[in-house]
Amino acid sequence: MFETPWIAALAALFLWWSTTGLLLWRVHAADRGGPDQHLWSVILSVPLLIGGTLGVNGTLGDGSPQGVWFAFLSALALWGWVELAFLSGIITGPNTRPCPQGLGPMARFSAAFRTVAFHEMALAAIFLALAMAAYDSVNPFAFWTFFVLFAARISAKLNLFLGVPRINTDFLPRPLAHLSSYFRQSPVSGFFPLSVTLMTAGTGYFMARLWHATTIGDDGRIIGFTLLSMLAALALLEHWFMVWRVRDDKLWRWMIPATHAQKPKI
Repeated sequence: MFETPWIAALAALFLWWSTTGLLLWRVHAADRGGPDQHLWSVILSVPLLIGGTLGVNGTLGDGSPQGVWFAFLSALALWGWVELAFLSGIITGPNTRPCPQGLGPMARFSAAFRTVAFHEMALAAIFLALAMAAYDSVNPFAFWTFFVLFAARISAKLNLFLGVPRINTDFLPRPLAHLSSYFRQSPVSGFFPLSVTLMTAGTGYFMARLWHATTIGDDGRIIGFTLLSMLAALALLEHWFMVWRVRDDKLWRWMIPATHAQKPKI
């Protein structure tokens, strides 16, 4: 099973859908609980952070399909813990207020960055640590997995800040409700075509590496670049959801506890 590319592609698709849904379910369930529920969610999920760290360290020298799989899952565990801490309002930024009216572009950007500054620094620190660990290693796929997630997240945040036609704020948990005031619903900025072009090129790069790995029969790299190709393609799809009239929220709506009547999708 570990050596089958089409299973790897389907697994990446399932993990993208299920882990996103589980994170949304957990933070919205915590919204319904007491004031400390979000903090306890993050504390009780620390094994994800520990397991991801140990998993990355244990797979750097293992280029087998199994090693690549565990590297991929370890990177997802690291990413998932930081995202849970962010969505729970534990690792965000010093600014927790809605965007003031009348700010100029630079002041608005500064205020927006301060809403997520600690989160971005945490992701950057993990990214740099993975880059140093993966340098010249047999199995760098934990780093590449985190790189795709990190790059896609930065691109998505910038597009939401600069302006896109379709913005879904329904899934924002209570600790992050102020973030919606920093989003801009408008025609796409010049950054959107640049970002999707770069992401398309990245997806094509991983697919080219997959083709090369297939020609030389490197089973570990076949699995690794299959996973990365699917992950990059899904990140690209999420960007297109910002402009398409597609109800992508239905993918996860059933996993969110109903606490009130849902707002319409913007």
